[in-house]
Amino acid sequence: MKGKHGATGSIKLAFEEASLRIPIDAILPLRSVPATIKKSVKYGQIAASIAEVGIIEPPVVARDAADVDRYHLLDGHLRLEIMRERGETHIVCLVATEDEAFTYNKRISRIATIQEHRMILNAVKKGVSEERLARALNVNIAHIRMKRNLLVGICPEAADLLKDRHVPIHVFTELRFMKAVRQVAAVMAMISMNRFSVSYAKSLVASTPDDELVAGRPRRIPGLTEDQIATMQRESENVDREFRRIEQSYSSDNLDLLLATGYVNRLLGNVRVVRHLAQHYADILSEFQKLSDLQKAA
Repeated sequence: MKGKHGATGSIKLAFEEASLRIPIDAILPLRSVPATIKKSVKYGQIAASIAEVGIIEPPVVARDAADVDRYHLLDGHLRLEIMRERGETHIVCLVATEDEAFTYNKRISRIATIQEHRMILNAVKKGVSEERLARALNVNIAHIRMKRNLLVGICPEAADLLKDRHVPIHVFTELRFMKAVRQVAAVMAMISMNRFSVSYAKSLVASTPDDELVAGRPRRIPGLTEDQIATMQRESENVDREFRRIEQSYSSDNLDLLLATGYVNRLLGNVRVVRHLAQHYADILSEFQKLSDLQKAA
């Protein structure tokens, strides 16, 4: 049974069932678009995409509770501003059933690097030219070709680990210096450390033994001797072992600390215990109170 705002049973739809073509002047943005943003690469890419193929992802608005002819913009400030600058008077929007922007500002997952690569491949297979893709994304053709060939030389296991990650495109260049097994190990290290920078990828290549590198592709480490490289390899292995040891014991250690802190809080809730500690073990009482304060702050 369908209820108010499209609710079906206990499940409430996040959007009204039909999109609306709304006058741009009837939409109230939550914030203005600064001039610095309008000069950014991202703004230029969105503007180029709209000029080439139109709006792909409609902005999201919510109805104004007091004025039926007004809408609040929840997501799509750049798209709306670009349409306004293009002289458009109306824009097609999705209408949200809840007036909240937190979801769109903090909880929307943007397209990952490998997903973008696959979209480009699909577009090329369907006959879209590289030139048109370059215009739509406001980049040069060389950049499109680099993204099209993103996974050349990358083993399927490493690609699968990175499929939902936002990774700089040049990280894949570094991964190609490694053999498949080492690629997987390097990617797992990136994920464990939550570091996907090019500099970190270069350091992983630098610490890779020669027999795990692709033949004929020497490491590019100017200024480092073979002894220094060997030292980096040993240190990298030691750090990796120590990190995995800590990772394995983290859950049990965290549980022990949680139980210990709870016990300390119960002690501090006992007036007689606190009085005894204050009279005979003031230093211990002070440390207990610090632990309790830290937990409250967390």
